[in-house]
Amino acid sequence: MSAVTSIKLDDSLRERVKHLAQARQRTAHWLLRQAVSEYVEREERREAFKQATLRAWNDYQETGLHLSGQEADQWLAQLEQGQDTEPPPCHA
Repeated sequence: MSAVTSIKLDDSLRERVKHLAQARQRTAHWLLRQAVSEYVEREERREAFKQATLRAWNDYQETGLHLSGQEADQWLAQLEQGQDTEPPPCHA
């Protein structure tokens, strides 16, 4: 189901959208829907990352379990070399 939502664009931005839509051989409507969709998806990923970071910080605050930067770098280097290794265990 779709609903109509209107937005106000200044003349300059409206013309830019119009020209870009013509260049892409799309309608301005399609271009705006695509832009909003991509923006919302990006911001949802950003918010999910932020929430995961806050959960990780809270877990660290409660348990003190962590990896050092050097431990993480060594593990990531192994992955980069194609070694399918498990992350090292966290410690206090």
